[in-house]
Amino acid sequence: MADTLDPANIAAVFKAYDVRGTVPDQLDEQLARATGRAFVRVLGADTVVVGQDMRPSSPGMAGAFADGATEAGADVVMIGLASTDQLYFASGHLGHPGAMFTASHNPAQYNGIKLCRAGALPVGSETGLGEIRDLVASGRFDPAPLRGSITHHDVLEAYAAHLLSLAPVAGRRLRVVVDAGNGMAGHTAPAVFARLAEVVDLVPMYFELDGSFPNHEANPIEAANLVDLQRRVLEEGADVGLAFDGDADRCFLVDERGEAVSPSTLTALIAARELARHPGSTVIHNLITSRAVPQIVAELGGTPVRTRVGHSYIKATMAETDAVFGGEHSGHFYFRDFWRADSGMLAALHTLAALAETEVPLSGLLADYARYPLSGEINSTVEDQAGMLAELEAEWGGRDGVIVDHLDGLTVAHADWAFNVRPSNTEPLLRLNVEGRDDATMERVRDQVLAQIRRTR
Repeated sequence: MADTLDPANIAAVFKAYDVRGTVPDQLDEQLARATGRAFVRVLGADTVVVGQDMRPSSPGMAGAFADGATEAGADVVMIGLASTDQLYFASGHLGHPGAMFTASHNPAQYNGIKLCRAGALPVGSETGLGEIRDLVASGRFDPAPLRGSITHHDVLEAYAAHLLSLAPVAGRRLRVVVDAGNGMAGHTAPAVFARLAEVVDLVPMYFELDGSFPNHEANPIEAANLVDLQRRVLEEGADVGLAFDGDADRCFLVDERGEAVSPSTLTALIAARELARHPGSTVIHNLITSRAVPQIVAELGGTPVRTRVGHSYIKATMAETDAVFGGEHSGHFYFRDFWRADSGMLAALHTLAALAETEVPLSGLLADYARYPLSGEINSTVEDQAGMLAELEAEWGGRDGVIVDHLDGLTVAHADWAFNVRPSNTEPLLRLNVEGRDDATMERVRDQVLAQIRRTR
């Protein structure tokens, strides 16, 4: 038996960490079915868990993937509507590999598949995804002698209970605004916050599941997508605002002043909480996270370990070091007690738990964790990325007191400032992140590096 699939589409949608593309021109139900077959064959799976987000194309593609998986002989457990971390919970809780149909924060015309092994272990290009892609591209498939079955299992309440067992919230009453961005937090937040009614007054925003994203893109790393939440926090006199991306595996904070909180600051807060429970543990941070994170981890007796950007690197390093926690600048937070997977909702609960335990406002709670001004990520279109990185190293690498490394792109560090420039995996972009000892230093270095990057455009 053979499939007729466009090789260009297969090459385009199989990325480093997941499958993602526009629907239906790049990604459709036929490709989803073939991926389900290949997933079962490559992993040798006898049962697969499948979840889906609120995009109009997700139910059809999840169903096609399930059909393909059963044709390959595996049973399929459909958990229905889910956040990505809810799918990871199901994979860990039930002990099966999983597939989540979502395009995360991407616009409405996209969809995708995030895959994991049993126990939420990652499947990336070097850990099975490349083999799955090649098997799909081959078009070869022989049905299993016995077709698998499809059953349905709702894990939402078990997911909510598990998260709250890891980060129970008790103390003073909090007023919390949650912006779900019409994404999957509109599905998970009601279940989680229903269990917090005695300590949290919930103000919901954009909880209606709508894959057309009628209010704003479900990508809170972009400042424009936080504006509605910032305004609402001030109007409500809320203690904190929480913003989730489309599949709710990332969380961003807004404090009581309506100010956005850096994910590096939240990384430091959660690291402090986890180190209090597990003294001397290792904490992972990627190379773009503020230098405040490793400083604070070391001050608290932990061991900071730096890694490349990307969930597969974070999770692999967590497994190697038995790290208790890992944080990324992009708003992904990873927990050893959550199968080393990332959960935006669990990060949110850690924030609420810490805030409820004190009488100070969120800005005061976070003051010691936000030590250095950060530029945030700034993207520039650059065709000759390697050439530009070489130019930047030639310009900055020989300066007094500078240390250069190439763990992920180019990092140039000085006692008073640091910057990283790294290429995008999927686009002709260079991504710049800068920090400094004060605003003036950060802005000076940011502007100089950015001018150099963009002068040839």
